[in-house]
Amino acid sequence: MSKMMHEILEQPHALERTFHAERKHAEAFSRFARGKFRLIVLVARGTSDNAADFGRYLLELTTGIPVSMAAPSLHTLYHAKLDLRDALVIGISQSGAGTDINMVLESARRHGAYTLAITNEAKSPMAGLADDVFLVRAGRQKSVAATKTYTGQLMMFYLIAFALGRQLTLADISEIPGRARSALAVADQIRGVVERYRYMRQCAVVARGLNQANAFELALKLMETCYVVAERFSSADFLHGPIAMVEPNFPVLMFMPPGRTFTSQAQLVRRLHALHAETLVIMDEQAKVPAATRAIRMPGSIPEIYTPIPYIIPGQIFAAQLAEAKGIDPDRPRSLHIVTRTV
Repeated sequence: MSKMMHEILEQPHALERTFHAERKHAEAFSRFARGKFRLIVLVARGTSDNAADFGRYLLELTTGIPVSMAAPSLHTLYHAKLDLRDALVIGISQSGAGTDINMVLESARRHGAYTLAITNEAKSPMAGLADDVFLVRAGRQKSVAATKTYTGQLMMFYLIAFALGRQLTLADISEIPGRARSALAVADQIRGVVERYRYMRQCAVVARGLNQANAFELALKLMETCYVVAERFSSADFLHGPIAMVEPNFPVLMFMPPGRTFTSQAQLVRRLHALHAETLVIMDEQAKVPAATRAIRMPGSIPEIYTPIPYIIPGQIFAAQLAEAKGIDPDRPRSLHIVTRTV
């Protein structure tokens, strides 16, 4: 078994460990931070940037505070002087060693922000320079392709959203690890369809809303472990031009959880069917979209707001199994290392 697949299977336990270790921290942070910030700024790279994209949706939805994604170059290359008083700036990094992310946190503190780190490494440079640290307790990441640290970062955003707003409860968040464990049961479904995509060289990955980050994350996994040219889109953006590249048998992978995005996603599946595209959708086991070519059915009924962690797990498994089908070692992707440093 690859290290990547082993870490995918570790996720329910890692999420439980993270939740139980950080829940009191979230309660304490709530007493300090609720009502304190007028703006939240997120800064990350790679997989952590995809986690930040989820954080943007979740925090704006549950707290009403505007959330911005930082452009690190403004701090590291252009040395912009931003007014960050009353702002919460959150750095997200598995290793906590990303040079540019840490430079943004340092710059933000100088310009009046309160800084928070989300990292898996307690002794990292990021943990040492931020005002506060939410520690992702996923255990050591051995796989180059991040899986358990991504879902751990998403769990952190649920805890921060609880701390800053009033819509989420710790009781509901505590159910996420169990839903992640149930999601692992789809591995056999995926093994039954993955051979069909053995020779796939390009595809599009599409989602919307809270699961848009998962589309970006699955596409990244396909690029780095399977060498597939995977374009990633919001389904709304996909209709504004990229759909023109769809031709017969073109693969489109889609996240279709229940909730507010389902109807528009179903309409897109029907349109892709009319274009004779190959559609593989990740969806609720009770949902009906007869136009999809293939479906991965998720067990149980999950409220939309809690779907992102369990729904990325089939995507992770698909990437790991596809790499195996292609004869590629997902633990040794060419030109990549676990820690990437940019300035």
